[in-house]
Amino acid sequence: MTKATPLAPSPAEAAAATERLAAWVIGALTAIVIGGVALVIYVPRVGRAGGSSWLPEINASLNATATILLSTGYVLIRRRRIGAHRACMIAAFAASSLFLITYLIHHARVGSVPFHGPAWLRPVYFGLLVPHIVLAALVVPLALTTIHRAWCGRFDRHRRLARVTLPIWLYVSVSGVLVYVLLYHCGH
Repeated sequence: MTKATPLAPSPAEAAAATERLAAWVIGALTAIVIGGVALVIYVPRVGRAGGSSWLPEINASLNATATILLSTGYVLIRRRRIGAHRACMIAAFAASSLFLITYLIHHARVGSVPFHGPAWLRPVYFGLLVPHIVLAALVVPLALTTIHRAWCGRFDRHRRLARVTLPIWLYVSVSGVLVYVLLYHCGH
């Protein structure tokens, strides 16, 4: 029988420390993502380069891919196909992460893209865009925390949070495609 040392943390203390570290890392990643997006969109550039015509299409395709993967992952977990669900959700996270990278590259080059569509579509565009932006910022910590809980085998907590994360993530992905259509195909 091994004797517990007063310096070794209990399993509960170790789990709490791991959760604190995860929360700190998720918070830091969220701040980096939000800061990066704000930086590439709102910081004025001297000699701004022209837009890359293919990046917005790639971004919309990645959002559409994430939507399909998220929806498929939901159907799979409802059918108790856990391995396939896991694969879909990891792929959805990868698609969303690739979206973020290409989004940052595009907007680092062109900055904020103004809406040039017809005046009657302006309220529709901003009605989609404003919640899209707010929920996109919110989905970063939600998705990371949901994934972390699954990774750690905390499936009860994962499931509870996934019920909130999934509809938000789906809205962000779908509205991202719609914002793209309105921004690049209605008035250009």
